[in-house]
Amino acid sequence: MPMQGAQRKLLGSLNSTPTATSNPGLAANHTGAPCLEVSIPDGLFLSLGLVSLVENVLVVAAIAKNRNLHSSMYYFICCLALSDLLVSGSNMLETAIILLLEAGTLATRASVVQQLHNTIDVLTCSSMLCSLCFLGAIAVDRYISIFYALRYHSIMTLPRAQRAIAAIWVASVLSSTLFITYYDHAAVLLCLVVFFLAMLVLMAVLYVHMLARACQHAQGIIRLHNRQLPAHKGFGLRGAATLTILLGIFFLCWGPFFLHLTLVVFCPQHLTCNCIFKNFKVFLTLIICNTIIDPLIYAFRSQELRRTLKEVLLCSSWPGCWAEGGGDSVWPGSCVTLRGPLPP
Repeated sequence: MPMQGAQRKLLGSLNSTPTATSNPGLAANHTGAPCLEVSIPDGLFLSLGLVSLVENVLVVAAIAKNRNLHSSMYYFICCLALSDLLVSGSNMLETAIILLLEAGTLATRASVVQQLHNTIDVLTCSSMLCSLCFLGAIAVDRYISIFYALRYHSIMTLPRAQRAIAAIWVASVLSSTLFITYYDHAAVLLCLVVFFLAMLVLMAVLYVHMLARACQHAQGIIRLHNRQLPAHKGFGLRGAATLTILLGIFFLCWGPFFLHLTLVVFCPQHLTCNCIFKNFKVFLTLIICNTIIDPLIYAFRSQELRRTLKEVLLCSSWPGCWAEGGGDSVWPGSCVTLRGPLPP
């Protein structure tokens, strides 16, 4: 049974726009003016989702395997990987179901399709909210580890981290259920946009403050050893570049999706906005790309986790073939090496 109308849309409850045509290039709007429309092949979309799925499953497996990684810091990273896994998995599932329905391989009643569609939308929305929340939680954890290093283990205890994780999952599921149910209300979409902006500001403020502290620390070390100050400037530039990349990737991957929601509220019938609406699947693809990049930034930079990952991939059939051990943590691209609970 082919999909019709709103049933054809990925995350259709949030994408209250006309269905895009299947051909790439320039599509015409209502006045006949050219409108740039980028087509994402279903094969590419599914392939990116599969890469994200494998990456994040490996992160979860590595953290679950190594007891040295059973700390609040890595619990947040594990939950980020799990939520990213659900983001890619739910989008892959919906795309696969749509393709099967269009090919006539899967035949079912329209009411069943709609219920399945709503369920997947709730799963996708809640996993997206969880991903944003855990990105913020990782930033807070890093901030506490730097500015309250001596009290870190008394502040970020495992029970507190577990309660925070549970609260994030419950709040995300409840919120996404309400968002999908009342998706046609402008206030709901604006709440999602405000939440994204709040996470962006939180991460920017915390990471900039951490970078400033790291550079101050480096400057003190340089003066202590009577080195030239230009060396400190080089450290600062590398740290600023890393910070720009970290926040830039976050904004570029998530920003277009929330721009789409903003335009749905403020200019749903405008011709230019309609041209942007036609690229909704591109925005989802960028989010999938972010779920691929997250493990590279927050997980795979850890030497301990990489070691465990090798055990998972190469030594899983040989019990005791790997030894657990700790290691120093390095703030990526910062001015100094920091020992302690800060993840690499």
